[in-house]
Amino acid sequence: MNLIRRIVRRAQSMRGGQHPEARSPALQYSPDPSNLNVDAHLSSALDWLKRAQDAGSDRGVSYGLAFGSDFDLSYPETTGYICQTFVEMSRRTGDGELLKRAMEMGHWEADVQLQDGAVMGGKFNRNPTPAVFNTGMVLLGWSALLRIGADDRIRTAACRASDWLVRMQEPDGNWIRGNSQYCNSNATTYNVNAAWGLCEAGVVLDQPHKVEAALRNAEFCLMRQDPNGWFRDCSLDDPAQPVLHTIAYAMQGLLEIGKLTDRKDLVAAAQRTADAEMAILGEDGFLPGRQDAQFEGCADWCCLTGSAQTSIVWSALYSLTGQEEYREAAGRVNRYLMARHDIRNPDPRLRGGLPGSWPVEGEYEPRRILNWATKFLVDALSLQKYPVA
Repeated sequence: MNLIRRIVRRAQSMRGGQHPEARSPALQYSPDPSNLNVDAHLSSALDWLKRAQDAGSDRGVSYGLAFGSDFDLSYPETTGYICQTFVEMSRRTGDGELLKRAMEMGHWEADVQLQDGAVMGGKFNRNPTPAVFNTGMVLLGWSALLRIGADDRIRTAACRASDWLVRMQEPDGNWIRGNSQYCNSNATTYNVNAAWGLCEAGVVLDQPHKVEAALRNAEFCLMRQDPNGWFRDCSLDDPAQPVLHTIAYAMQGLLEIGKLTDRKDLVAAAQRTADAEMAILGEDGFLPGRQDAQFEGCADWCCLTGSAQTSIVWSALYSLTGQEEYREAAGRVNRYLMARHDIRNPDPRLRGGLPGSWPVEGEYEPRRILNWATKFLVDALSLQKYPVA
């Protein structure tokens, strides 16, 4: 019976927007799978992120919301890389409002930065503890602002945060100290994405020792990669069957550090994993939400967040290599995402936001709209609309 249920759910997922729970009155999240207009989905996702920023009394971006609830507290980690996205989207579109909002995010992050320079783990709270990964993610936003001439307040915050990351780093490049108390695993190979933030800061601040520290972590990540592209110890909870979300973090971290430092071996490592993901991509754009060390699917649900991240990596590889299969794979995943992205919902809390999983009760953040899932959708669709030359 369980097998039959999984087959039925998979078929419903492939049709897009048809899972009964996704249409229930309690959830009222009902995408239109026939609407695959990139402009419409991109605009709606950006509008949702703006509403998520405006929902609270600060200028951070709300974590998201559970179906049937209001917007949650602001989330420093993801506000950091949403800031980066808003800077980039402002550059691509000329929308000055996005840049203003990004600057507000950057200043709010400086306001809530910890005394030692770190960024807090979890949602905004009055008893904060430091988090390596979150600090790297906020450095992505601060570095993006510094590239366009942000003020000394942002520069000072970026210096303090990147100094802290270097102090916390082990000689082999790993981070053992300073990982978030909210992380349920010591399998933090995905911290290479935080090293990307450190690398960006080192470049924009003209502090080469920080770029070198980022490279040490990237090299540590390489030691955790198997020949088939698999990353060992790269999980929020289950290293044997991680969610695609953390696999994609590792891919993107290596790729972006490799691009910044002209390290072709790092790009090639990311490409190995990206090629393994492309080999299991469904005709409809489905990628399994959990995978094992042979890249076999261990879930009948899709981690929409990780799928969007993987699309971003494929688009970046297409720009680097010109290989058409990367562009096609990214487009296929993007269509899958748009078919499960509700942009017609009368409830502004739901309209334009992306759930963590599909069907929405999947294991990764079930029945929730997430600001980072929505951010990655914006990035994925914007790379399709505005290819990087």
